Amino acid sequence: MLGFFRSFYCTNDTTCEEDSPNIYYQKESTSQRVIQEADSKVEPYNMGNFDNDPTSLYSVKGIVILDQDGNRVIGKYFDHAAFGTTKEQKAFEKSMFQKTSRNSSAEILLLDGVTCIYRSNVDLYMYVLGSSRENELILESVLNCLYDAISTVLRKNVEKKALVDAMDTCILILDEICDEGIIMETDPQAVVQRCALKGDEVMFSDQSFSQVGMSFIESANKQFKWSLLK
Repeated sequence: MLGFFRSFYCTNDTTCEEDSPNIYYQKESTSQRVIQEADSKVEPYNMGNFDNDPTSLYSVKGIVILDQDGNRVIGKYFDHAAFGTTKEQKAFEKSMFQKTSRNSSAEILLLDGVTCIYRSNVDLYMYVLGSSRENELILESVLNCLYDAISTVLRKNVEKKALVDAMDTCILILDEICDEGIIMETDPQAVVQRCALKGDEVMFSDQSFSQVGMSFIESANKQFKWSLLK
């Protein structure tokens, strides 16, 4: 009977080995190995179609903020086909900064097929990146929203030190404006209000937790005092 089950489960495409005198298991088949090897070679999926489809909602390839030396302060890239690695991102940022820092009067740059809308203030350079076919006015509205929202949060003190101190809020601003390359909001006041609400929720949660802890300590102290009086 054992030999029957062994011959039943073993085919030309599979091999069986003995794990114990009474237990047999089926090894991975050749076809399964081929499928797994093919799956391992699949390239990462690109979330958006930025260049080929003019009707696509994916408009923003990336949002970058650099300091006066060209170093990245904040950077979010959504076109993983064009900016798939950190090395590619750094090389693009270096070339972009070299061209924009020399000509601060201009506000638009076409670099390697990427439309760059930028704005500088004190020691910061803000960039919104889109495809060469993208409407510059749309990208400019995103940039203006980004700058005005950050300016409101930083109380018009738009410089590197203040931005780094409020880094978490500034990252929230980027997330509220753009999601994986799709523009979600261009009204800076609406963006700031949403970020403030999220900040209030966190503060409220922390405050509630501390209040519960203090109430528990106070009640425990009262019970201890009453036990001593008895």
